[in-house]
Amino acid sequence: MILPEIFEQNMKELLGDEYPSYEACLDKPMFHGIRINTKKISVEDFLKINPFDLKPVPWCENGFYFDEKKDKPSKHPYYYAGLYYIQEPSAMTPANILPVEKGDRVLDICAAPGGKSTELAAKLDGTGLLVSNDISASRAKALLKNLEVFGVENALIISEAPYKLSERFFEYFDKILIDAPCSGEGMFRKSISMVNAWDETKNQSFSDLQRQILDDVVKMLKPGGKLLYSTCTFSPLENEKSIEYLLSLDDRLSIDKFDMYEEFDTGHVEWSDTQNPNLVNSARIWPHKVDGEGHFVCLVKKDGHSTNSSNIGDYPIKKSKLPKEAEEFLSSLNKKFDTGRLEISTDKLYYIPDTFPSVRGLRILRCGLYLGEIKKNRFEPSQSLAMNLTSSDFSNIVNLSADDDRVIKYLKGETIEADEKNGWALVCVDSFPLGWGKMNNGILKNKYLPGWRLM
Repeated sequence: MILPEIFEQNMKELLGDEYPSYEACLDKPMFHGIRINTKKISVEDFLKINPFDLKPVPWCENGFYFDEKKDKPSKHPYYYAGLYYIQEPSAMTPANILPVEKGDRVLDICAAPGGKSTELAAKLDGTGLLVSNDISASRAKALLKNLEVFGVENALIISEAPYKLSERFFEYFDKILIDAPCSGEGMFRKSISMVNAWDETKNQSFSDLQRQILDDVVKMLKPGGKLLYSTCTFSPLENEKSIEYLLSLDDRLSIDKFDMYEEFDTGHVEWSDTQNPNLVNSARIWPHKVDGEGHFVCLVKKDGHSTNSSNIGDYPIKKSKLPKEAEEFLSSLNKKFDTGRLEISTDKLYYIPDTFPSVRGLRILRCGLYLGEIKKNRFEPSQSLAMNLTSSDFSNIVNLSADDDRVIKYLKGETIEADEKNGWALVCVDSFPLGWGKMNNGILKNKYLPGWRLM
C-alpha cells in the first residue's frame, strides 16, 4: 500500500522499530467479524445453530471472526432475523467496554450506521433509554434500520447537532459513547478511499471538530456517570490530546480503568501535552499487533452524585381513541403494551416507553416502537413490531428452517405456500421473526418491508 508521505513520517515517529511490522500488515487482508445480538439470543444458543466457521474475538465475548471466502453472513436468513451485526472486530471494543447497566439512560452521540448502538441496546435489553443520534439525516436512516432489525423498542433516534442536545439534556445521561468523527487512519486497510482522502490538514480539522462535540457532550453526563471516547485513528492530536482537552472542561472528570486485552497497547503519556500519567489507562489497538484494525478507546468518569436519579420521562403522550381494528390486533398478541402509552401520529401507531423524555423541537426519526399503520377499516402491523416480537408472542406462525427455499423467497418479497390459518401470520426462521405475511387459503401474501428485501 502506498501511503501519504507525511503520514508515513508521522507513523515512523510514533512506532519507531515497529514501523516495518505496521507497514507489512497493510498488505494483508483485513479481518471480518459478527457480533451476536444477545437481546435475541445468547452466545451459547447461537453457537448451537451457527452455520459459519467462527473463531472468538478475544476482547469481545459476543464477537467472532468469520472467513469471508467461506461464509457470507450478510446473505443468511439469521442476519435478517437480527441475530447478529456484521462489524469489524476492533470496532466492537467501545460499546463492549462502556459499562451499560439495565435501566440506564444512554447516549450514542455519533451513532450511524448503528454498530455500537445495537450493542448498547442489547445491554439495556428493553430497559431504560437509548438516545441514538447522528447529525446526518441520511446516515441516521441506516441507524434506524439497524436498530429496528435488532428489535429495539426503547430507542429515541434523532438527527441533531450536539449543541441542540446539550440544551435539552443537561446532566441527563448515565452513560455516553462518543465514537468521534476522525481522520480514519486506522481504517486504511479497510478502505483505500480513506488513504486517498488523507492529507496533512486532516488531524487538525478533525481535532477541532472533536473538541466542539466534547464541549457539548460533557454537559450531558450525569455526576457519577461514565463516558467512552473512541476513534479509529492513530493521531495523538485526536486521541491523547483530545482526552486532555475533555478533562480540562470539568474538574470532576478523570480517566477510569477498564479490563484491557493483553495485546492492546496503552495510551502514551509522552504523546500528550500535560503528561497525565492516567493516560496509560486508555487503549490503543494497532493492526500489526492484533487481528483487527486501528482504534483508540478511553473511559472517563464524572465524580459526584446526581440528584436526577429517576428514569421516568416527561414525554407528553397525545391521547387519542384507538381504532377497533388496532385494538383487536394488539389484543391478539401475547405481548402486552400499556394502552396509556400508545400514541397515534399521522395514522401511525407508536408505543412510547415511560422512560422517554419530551422531544419537542428535536428532529426525530423514531420515538419508541412503531407498531403499525391505521388504514380504513384495517390495521397493518409494522416490520419493526415483527422484529420486536418472539415467536411465542403471536399465535399464527409460519416457521421455516434456515435451509427451506421459502425463506429466501420470502426475503425477496415473493409469495410462498404455507399451511397456517387465514389472516396475519408472523414469518419466522427457526423460530426467530423475519416479518409479516397474510395467509389466504394456503398462500402467504408477502408483507416483508420492500426496503429490507434480499437482493
